Amino acid sequence: MIHPTTIIHPNARVPASASIGPFSVVDEHVEIGEHCTVGPHVYLTGHLTMGSHNQFHAGCVIGDAPQDLKYKNEPTRLRLGSHNVFREYCTVQRSNKIAEDTVVGSNNFLMVNSHIGHNCLVGDHVIIANGALLAGHVTVSDKVFISGNCLIHQFVRIGAFALMQGGSAISKDLPPYCIARGDNGVCGLNIIGLRRAGFSSEERLELKNLYRLIFRGGLKKSEAIGLAREKFTREKSKIFLDFISESKRGLCADTGLHGAESED
Repeated sequence: MIHPTTIIHPNARVPASASIGPFSVVDEHVEIGEHCTVGPHVYLTGHLTMGSHNQFHAGCVIGDAPQDLKYKNEPTRLRLGSHNVFREYCTVQRSNKIAEDTVVGSNNFLMVNSHIGHNCLVGDHVIIANGALLAGHVTVSDKVFISGNCLIHQFVRIGAFALMQGGSAISKDLPPYCIARGDNGVCGLNIIGLRRAGFSSEERLELKNLYRLIFRGGLKKSEAIGLAREKFTREKSKIFLDFISESKRGLCADTGLHGAESED
C-alpha cells in the first residue's frame, strides 16, 4: 500500500497497515500509526508521532519547523492522537522548544488550508474549518467549532464547546460554551451545540443566567465571579468560572447581540 514514488527514510517507522500515496515524503524521525492513510504529495517530517487511523489528504505538511525566528533547529516534537482528518494543504507545526510539544488530540477534523502553529494544544472532537489560522501557543479545548477564515492570536485559550463564527478574530480568551463574533466579541451561548451535546435544559438555563451575570451584570469581574460561585453550583458552571478566573489575556467582550442564545 506504499506507492513506488514515495520517499521514506530507512529509519522512519511505517506499519504494514499504513497506506501512502504517490510523491509523498516521510522523514527519519516520523512514526506513522496503524491504519493511517497518507494521500499524494504529503510531507511528514520532524519528530512526529501519531496514533492510528489518521487521514492526510493531498498537500498536507505535518511536523515541519515552527515559524519562529528564535527556533534554532532543535529536535522538537509534534504528537497526534488517533482518528484525525487533515484535509488538503493543512499545516501543523512542531514546537519551538524541547520542553513543550505541539499536541493535537483525537477525532479532530482540520479542513482545507487550516493551520496549527507551534506549541498549540488542541483537544478532541475539534472542527477547524477552511482557512482558519491558529498562531503559536493557542489552547483549544474539546468539542470546539472554529469556522472558516477565523484568526486566533498566540497564547489565546478557547474553552470547551465554544464556537467561532466565520471570519471572527480573537486575541483574548473565549470562554467555554460561548459564540465568538467579529473582533474579540461574544454574542451569547452556543445553545444548539450544547443541546446536541446532551446538556439538559436545566444546565443550559443555568449557563444562560451565569453568562448574563458575568457579561451583562454591570459588575467588576472579581465581584461577578464571587457572586456567581455562590449562586451557580453545577459542574458546567464551575468549568466556566474556573476558565474566566484563570484568564491572563482578558476575555472577549459581549456584543449585546442576543439572537445567538435563543431557546426553543
